[in-house]
Amino acid sequence: MTSLMTATPPRTDRRYYILGTTLQGRTFRPSDWAERLAGAMSSFRPGSGTAAGSSNKAAYIGYSPYCVPQVLEGVKCVLVNEALRGIEPMAWDFVMNFARDNELKVVDAPAPP
Repeated sequence: MTSLMTATPPRTDRRYYILGTTLQGRTFRPSDWAERLAGAMSSFRPGSGTAAGSSNKAAYIGYSPYCVPQVLEGVKCVLVNEALRGIEPMAWDFVMNFARDNELKVVDAPAPP
């Protein structure tokens, strides 16, 4: 029997789409919400933690591979990888609470090829 306090380890193969459609079927605004959310998560990357100012090939402005804005069937969304939860649980909670607080639809994404 597992305790409710026992944390389930994150799965790196599990991904979710946070859709820009509310549970009531409305389009979520502002129109750049996905880019803003993914931008807030941009520092969470594989191998992050290098010293500021160091010469790092990944030290450019871009999205984290764990939280990427996309368009799915004409709907703006953010693709979130559960691996983010293992790297920084507070970042994972932030993203998932954003979806819950704004009543956005969250659906399973197919596993990468």
